[in-house]
Amino acid sequence: MGSFSIWHWLIVLLVILLLFGSGKISNLMGDLATGIKSFKKNMKEEDDASLADSAPPAPGTGPAGTIQGPATTTTTAQPHTTTTTSRPAA
Repeated sequence: MGSFSIWHWLIVLLVILLLFGSGKISNLMGDLATGIKSFKKNMKEEDDASLADSAPPAPGTGPAGTIQGPATTTTTAQPHTTTTTSRPAA
């Protein structure tokens, strides 16, 4: 009782063929195959682009040794006092 026999599956297949027709099913399978091919192609192109982006820059092409943090500097009314506040990165 837990599993279906071959006759059950044949009847289900016959009902599906009667409802949708063989033309619609073949068109549906063709569209599915085209979608899968397109998906694979786009995934491969994305991997190629991400590999190019993640490659380290060539020496001498980037800025030389300065890193600026998110800190901001505000000056108060006293001439020699500076207050630095740090904000978390978004």
